[in-house]
This record gives sequence, structure tokens and C-alpha cells, in this order.
Amino acid sequence: MLRTLLKEVKEYKRASVVTPLFMILEVLMEMVIPYLMASIIDKGVNAGDIGHIYRVGALMIAAALVGLFAGIGGGRYGAKASAGFAKNLRAAMFNNIQAFSFSNIDKYSTAGLVTRLTTDVTNIQNAYQMTLRMFTRAPASLVCAMAMAFTINARLSSIYLAAVVILGVLLFLIMSRATKYFQQAFPKYDDMNASVQENVSAIRVVKAYVRESQETEKFRRASENIYRIFFKAEKNLVYNGPLMMFTVYSCILLISWIGAKMIVVDFLTTGELMSLLTYCMNILMSLMMLSMVFVMISMSMASARRISEVLNETSDLKNPDHPLMEVKDGSIVFDKVYFAYKKESSEPVLKDISLSVKSGETIGIIGGTGSAKSSLVSLISRLYDVTGGEVLVGGCNVKDYDMEVLRDQVSVVLQNNVLFSGTILDNLRWGNPDASEEECKAACRLACADEFIERFPGGYQTRIEQGGSNVSGGQKQRLCIARALLKKPKILILDDSTSAVDTATDGKIRRAFREEIPDTTKLIIAQRISSVQDADRIIVMEEGRVHGFGTHEELLEKNEIYREVYESQTKGGGDFDEKAGE
Repeated sequence: MLRTLLKEVKEYKRASVVTPLFMILEVLMEMVIPYLMASIIDKGVNAGDIGHIYRVGALMIAAALVGLFAGIGGGRYGAKASAGFAKNLRAAMFNNIQAFSFSNIDKYSTAGLVTRLTTDVTNIQNAYQMTLRMFTRAPASLVCAMAMAFTINARLSSIYLAAVVILGVLLFLIMSRATKYFQQAFPKYDDMNASVQENVSAIRVVKAYVRESQETEKFRRASENIYRIFFKAEKNLVYNGPLMMFTVYSCILLISWIGAKMIVVDFLTTGELMSLLTYCMNILMSLMMLSMVFVMISMSMASARRISEVLNETSDLKNPDHPLMEVKDGSIVFDKVYFAYKKESSEPVLKDISLSVKSGETIGIIGGTGSAKSSLVSLISRLYDVTGGEVLVGGCNVKDYDMEVLRDQVSVVLQNNVLFSGTILDNLRWGNPDASEEECKAACRLACADEFIERFPGGYQTRIEQGGSNVSGGQKQRLCIARALLKKPKILILDDSTSAVDTATDGKIRRAFREEIPDTTKLIIAQRISSVQDADRIIVMEEGRVHGFGTHEELLEKNEIYREVYESQTKGGGDFDEKAGE
């Protein structure tokens, strides 16, 4: 896990090495200053030697300046290393997510991935910075201060040693209890983020059903869960401060009392006592810093595991060693195909699918909800891999193609149409970044999107808000179809992509496809038979199997399911769609 994370330090290795060196230099200067102060008191003030005071005072100023420089350097490079580490972690996770197949993505919730990219990375960043700075400074300060104290007076320094052992044991017990609560807290952030995401993305539905109070209560419960866990953790950590102060003042009192007696009998000087008291504070504060570092590291371990999980996730789909770089044509063959979303599933989603589609054909696909229509077409562009059998495009197995090459030749307009923030032209050019404005307009004419775009004040420069919230469902669908057409694919898949379009416009789109892109293989999933009845052939799906495959007339005659659906849609005076595509 740590090896996975530390790979992302990359160009910030130098800053990561320099930071601890600066912290050690700062500690050394801090250790020298009390020793020099003792010399000023004993050999300067008590002896009345003003020259000694000036000389040693100059050394103290020099040590303080070096310590200041080291502290600034440690802070600067520590911030650079930790922020850079966090940047690389986010980039590595995001890049790996982009390589995920749909089956990989299905393992994680959107809220969970967002939490990993934000909260979890911030925890790692803070822990890394504290490790570079505090985890170096605290042990170095503790060891150096203890060594200097024993050099001055071993008997009094044994008080520190006893205090460190007792306090260390108590802090360990406190932290071990707090750590288990911190580890429980971060998965709860997923629940809270999921609540926020769901509410914001569906805000129109929430308001339409007047569910604001219920959504507020759901968020309150998620937030309350996080509060309760952190409160339990902090209840344990609250003992750190009082224990530390009790130990510090106890040590000061003991050292002052015993030290005063030793001064009287000339076993200790006043300057040495002052140094010992300073080292006392250094030792105990170093221990306190160590406890804070351990708490932060404990908190970040849960985050580290969650980040490593994403970084170590490998895509189920991989390019072959020598991939094909050209798709010959738009022909499609399903040869005894079986498919399940999870390999361990006992019941496949698609069962024994065998069919052949010629290049340039228009194929309609209908079937009830859950009949696996979308699953069938997702195998063509290799969004998923088959469990059994094979899918051929252009006469070759889809697994033999370079995935980018294959997907460039298979345009898919999914059920859930997504537009991105930017102008209409920006969104259209997702299909082809180099497309001219005229090419974009031509694609929009085919998709019947030019009708409403030209009515916008900004025309093709009209800005689309996040998620396409400022356009209607039908307008969004037509823009997505135009975007897909700009790829000039050999295969075009419309997955129920005209469901929000009026029937007349649906007919115009189908006619444009028939006349303008005759060489493109078109697969049209629809609920309305009128949307597919003029297709060359129609596939009827039921429970993951092909129940019928033929022309509209053949299916009416031979396929009971198709006939029943057709009659139910035309019952009562005929289908109002009937003339739309003529």
C-alpha cells in the first residue's frame, strides 16, 4: 500500500529529502541555544565577564538565525512536497479511473470516488507533511534534548526519562482508542457525499415532490453519523493536553526542588538548571508532537487504503499485444454470445445470441424493460467483454482491435444523455475536436438540432450549463446525436435516444439517417415500434435472448411478442407515428 502511494512522490523526491534535513538542522540549533545560555549565566553574568556575554550572545544570535532559516526552509519544502504528492495522487487516480471499464466503475459509487479524490487525498497530504516535518523534528528533538540533559546532569535527567516512559504509555493507550473511531469515520463521508450529490442532481424532482424536509433529514443523519464518530475520537484525545501539562509541571517542580538543593551544595549551577528546565519543555513537547503525528497517521491509514484500492484497480479490458488499427466496415456478428456483468453470476444477462448484421443496414431493437437491449449493444464497442462466444466488427473479433480505434468507429448515444459545461460547439466537438463550424452545423441538421439552436440568441456559441440543465430533454438528445454523427462512424448506436423527441422530429431524424448516411450501420433501440418499423430488420429481445429477427412484416406474421406490442400501440384508430417517417 505505502509503495503504491510513494510512487507518486516522483518529482518531489528532492523536496521530500531536503525537508527532514532542514528540520534536523533547526533542532540542533534549538539544542545549542540553552547550552549557550547556561554559559552566559554561569561564566558571564555570575562572573561579571561582559566580553564572554557578547561573544556567546553573538553565537546565540547566529544559532537562532540558522534555526530560523532552517525552519522556513523546512516549512517551504515540506509544503511543496506534500502539495505536490497530493497533486500526483489525484492525477494518478483520475487517470486510472479514465482507464476503467464499465465493470470496474460499477464497483465504486460516484460519491466514493469523489471522497477519495478530495477528503482522502487531503488526509494523506496532511499526514505526509507532518511525517516529513514533525516526525523528523520530534524524535530528533527528543533524542538531542535527552542527550544534552544527561550531559549536564544524569541524576536530574532521569526524571525526564521516567516521565517520557509514563507519558508515552498513557498517550499510546489514548491514541489506540481514538484511532479505531477515525477509521470508521471516512467511509461515512461517502454516505454524506452521496446524499449531497443525489439531492443536487435531482433537485427538480425533490422540489416537484416537496421532499425538501425529507432530504434535509437524510443529510442530517449522514452528517450526524460523522459527528458522533469524531466526537467519540476527540473525547479520548482530550486527555492528551491535561496529561501533558500535568507531566510538564510535575517535572518542572521536581527539577526545581531537587536542582535548588544541588545548587546549594555546588553540584549544579544556576545556568545548568535553566538549561535543564528548557530541555524539559523540549522533551515533553516533542512527545506531544509525536502523539499528534501518530494520530494523523492513524487517521490517514484508512484514506491510504481507499486510495490504494483505486490506484491498484486494473481495467478488465486490455489491448492485445498487436492490435488491429483499422475497422474494415460496419458489419456486426454475434456468435453464440453469453454475457454477465459479474463473472460469478449464475444467470447470464445475455444467452446464446447469434445474429449477423450487414454493413450499412438499419437494425431496430425492441424489447421490454430488462430484456438486455443496452447490454447487447454495449458489447459492440467493447464497453464490456463477452463471457462466452465472440463479437465481430468488420469481420474481426472486437478483442483484436485497439480500443480507441474501435470506439472511434462506433458512435454510441446512450440512454442517459450527458452534456458538459461549455458552448454548443464545444459539446459537439467531443465527437470530433477538429470539426469545422460548417461540419457541426451539418451534423445538427441531420439530428434536427439546428431548428432550436438557431433560435438561441447566441446560436452555436450558446453556453450549456453543467449537465445540460438549460436545455430540454429532447434538445439534449438531438445534440448528443449530432455529436455522435460528427465522428463519422461506421456504426451508429442509438440507445433509446429519441424517447424525448416528438414523433415528427423522430421521423425526420430517421429519414435523414436513411438518405445522408446510407453506408453507416445503424442500430436503433426504441420502445415505439413506429421508430423501428421502417428499419431493414428488427431484433426482438426477451429475457436476454433474441426472440425474433426479421423485417416488420415478417415479425408481424411470425412473432407473437412483436405482434402484441404493435397491436397495443396502434389500438384505437392507428398509430399516430405512422406517417412521420415517410
